[in-house]
Amino acid sequence: MNLFPSVSCIGFARYGETEDENLKEGLRVGKGTLRQILLITDGCSNKGENPKVAAALAYEQGIAVNVIGILDDEQEDSSGLKEVGDVALSGGGVSQIVYQESLSQTVQMVTKQAMTQTLQSFVNKELTQIIGKEQTLADLEPEKRGEVMEVVEDMGETSRLEIVVLVDTSASMHDKLATVKEALVDLSISLNARLGENNFCICSFPGQRKDIQKVFDWSPKLDKISTIFPKLTSGGITPTGPAIREAIYQFSKKTLLRSLRDEDEPGSARAWN
Repeated sequence: MNLFPSVSCIGFARYGETEDENLKEGLRVGKGTLRQILLITDGCSNKGENPKVAAALAYEQGIAVNVIGILDDEQEDSSGLKEVGDVALSGGGVSQIVYQESLSQTVQMVTKQAMTQTLQSFVNKELTQIIGKEQTLADLEPEKRGEVMEVVEDMGETSRLEIVVLVDTSASMHDKLATVKEALVDLSISLNARLGENNFCICSFPGQRKDIQKVFDWSPKLDKISTIFPKLTSGGITPTGPAIREAIYQFSKKTLLRSLRDEDEPGSARAWN
């Protein structure tokens, strides 16, 4: 099973005759898409599918699930936030528990760390094709490892990045939504410094009339979300599992629409999965 279909367009070619030449000259980076779900919450799910199961399904489809748990200022810890680490582990992503004041910096750190983690996993799988034997980045000599990490960094800069942000709008999150909004705007500004294309989609859970609601359709920038957050209403339930399922659907829908658009454009090159 290919756990990283979203980066399957990132390729390697063997040009050299020796291992050193293969590592130095034989790495070719093509365009690919990194897909992430960014879940921002302050507690456990209490309705619908187990979020760990949904996160595992996302990971199988090449989508990393990153989770940020927000603590109230007076909290030292929360047993309810144990789910944060479990969901990220099942989803092959990164997790972090923070106080509100550190949210903006943490959102950026988690997103970029998850990109590197996914790319390193992909490179470990591909090293066999480059040097002809089973090795990981950690097994390489420092000089060779540095060369491969340069490739990873380049991939992180040039790959297309798609993020579905899932915002917990349960009752306990009401006072945290303004901080979440600021953190996502800062994330957009930070990622727009990359060479690769960025696209964001935001869903809230629970929604006004259903468990999950898309409140911000796919866009390269999040600077317009200021008009959305004041309209979000808080509810009592936290359907995290169904929210992750909805995020998977949003990726599938976007891919389908892109495929249909490519078919309508004669001669267009299909560079993406």
